[in-house]
Amino acid sequence: MKSFLVYWGLVSMLGIVHVHALLKLSSWEIPIYISCLLVIVIMYFFYKKTFIQVSNLGIRMNGLLLVMQLLLLPIYIIIKPSFIYLIPFLLFIVIEIVRQEHTKKVAELLEEAKRFEEERAHFNETFRVVRSERHDFLKHVSAIHFMLEKEQNREAKAYLDDLVDGYKETNLSIKGEKGMVAGILHQMYRRAQEAGISVVYDLDLPLSTLPLSDKEIVTLIGNLLSNSLDACVEWQNEHNEQALLSLQFYKRSGLYLLICKNHSNPIPTSILDSLFETFGKTTKTGEHEGLGTKLIHDVIKEHHGFLDFVYKEEEFTVKIKIPAIR
Repeated sequence: MKSFLVYWGLVSMLGIVHVHALLKLSSWEIPIYISCLLVIVIMYFFYKKTFIQVSNLGIRMNGLLLVMQLLLLPIYIIIKPSFIYLIPFLLFIVIEIVRQEHTKKVAELLEEAKRFEEERAHFNETFRVVRSERHDFLKHVSAIHFMLEKEQNREAKAYLDDLVDGYKETNLSIKGEKGMVAGILHQMYRRAQEAGISVVYDLDLPLSTLPLSDKEIVTLIGNLLSNSLDACVEWQNEHNEQALLSLQFYKRSGLYLLICKNHSNPIPTSILDSLFETFGKTTKTGEHEGLGTKLIHDVIKEHHGFLDFVYKEEEFTVKIKIPAIR
């Protein structure tokens, strides 16, 4: 937060110098407070519309860009007011554009690295669960066989019901799925159960059949389910009721359709208007960067898909259509 405030403060001061120098080209004597007011309005607009985390670039890169911007200022001292003043002003803007583009790229890479570590942990956990269940399967069969021999039918049925419930949880996530996709589905399912959220996977065919790379499928499903779970948790805390999350997937007329529904607290219209289009927009409270929704949008756009979403009666629904073309 400190670096964030320092950044906007420095940019504002540099902007005032450049704008005031340009205003000197006019025939009127314009006081500096006019330049300050103009820059403050512009900075406030970009503060609301621009996603930037300067700390991601590190001190060295930010320091280099700042030095480059400071080296532009002596031009205003050496040269008398003329249209040459446009050159340092435009260079100042170009440097800021470079800073923002690099910041976004670094933020994406950091998020991707974080997701990769989470996905690897999910995959390892799913693999461990499957191995554990396979290892214990014969023991369970022997236990049930012993109960039946002793004519303990009620106990055997209860034991079998409990066993099937456990296998059902794993099977919901892994049937027909590739390893990484199964891992993310299984982890999200367990995370929902631990939070007391009712979750339903209604998949006509494996998500792994989507015409996307494994990495893109995990990015899409991981962010979609993670955002939905966070919204359900906040809704539960607000209403003291069990939230519901459902994920549907099927294929119709050459299109893959993915529908995710979840309970959600009211979402401000200002956020809904550009939720899946820009960085920094998030429905969550607390310190969240709003990267997930933009990553979902980028994956769908890359494959010429369609995304629609609606919030109605405390339910948020995302509908995604992706052409069945590889």
